[in-house]
Amino acid sequence: MPSPNPLSRLRDAVWRPTPASLRLLALLGVIANAGIIVTGGSVRVTKSGLGCPTWPKCTGDSLVPTASGEHSTIHMAIEFGNRTLTFLVLAVGVAVFVAAVRLTPRRRDLVRLAAAQPLSVVAQAVIGGIVVLTKLHPASVAVHYLISPALLVFAVALWVRAGEGDGPARPLVGPATRRLAFALAGAAAAVLAAGTVVTGTGPHSGDADSRRFGFAIEAVTRVHSLLAWVTVVLAVALLVILFRTGAPAVLRRRATELVAVILAQGAVGYVQYFLGVPEALVVLHLLGSAVLWIATLRVLFATRERPVVAARPDTPAAARQPA
Repeated sequence: MPSPNPLSRLRDAVWRPTPASLRLLALLGVIANAGIIVTGGSVRVTKSGLGCPTWPKCTGDSLVPTASGEHSTIHMAIEFGNRTLTFLVLAVGVAVFVAAVRLTPRRRDLVRLAAAQPLSVVAQAVIGGIVVLTKLHPASVAVHYLISPALLVFAVALWVRAGEGDGPARPLVGPATRRLAFALAGAAAAVLAAGTVVTGTGPHSGDADSRRFGFAIEAVTRVHSLLAWVTVVLAVALLVILFRTGAPAVLRRRATELVAVILAQGAVGYVQYFLGVPEALVVLHLLGSAVLWIATLRVLFATRERPVVAARPDTPAAARQPA
């Protein structure tokens, strides 16, 4: 019997979901929300932030890009393309939410996490409009970026929780190690926030004439670098503790992955600094920031487990494994 076409499989994953298909959709949500960070960075480094000078329309009288003597066609296309991708992220969020609602038996924790995704995308679109209307004020641009890591918290949580049971969380490490993992997550979040200040002070703020923060670029770069080194120290300390205390293999693996990502991200950061922040490396660094944040969240979630309260015949064993 021929297998159903991809559209049919997608429809079934959304309308007749299984725990495994919901988890796959949740992974797509993680990828989509990380991807929009990269495309947003591409808008900034190409100075296309005001390619569409108004919102929600691209120009004063057109929803889509039209010929304009004030804005180049390529800048308009890049900015409008990024706006269009927001609808793709929203579509993924809606699909994830519908699948969570349709899952049988329904799990309220998954529904709540899934609901955050489409709602947050709408909020991000509104903030994106504010960014344009304020002519790329660096504070609004920073908020616009930071919405994505915040949304990734829900997306990664759903991805992990869809592969776990519905029982109460049970720690896999001691309280001190858990506190260290949370401190690591806090440091990583601080690095992301400081990065927005560096970008808002430096040359890649989205448009040649847009405002910048009035800080000295060397000073904010040092702060960003210092926070990154704090993150490195905490990550390495956590990894050493996990191996010395015989923590579960999955947690040790997640921590090892995180240290590798942090070191790679740091290398890209230093190279781009010494090369004068070339556009391609800035975009790569933004991708690295998303991967680093996802890896950090996975470490945090791996410090505990949620057992299945009652085994369900419709829940495949593979779908119950921790992320």
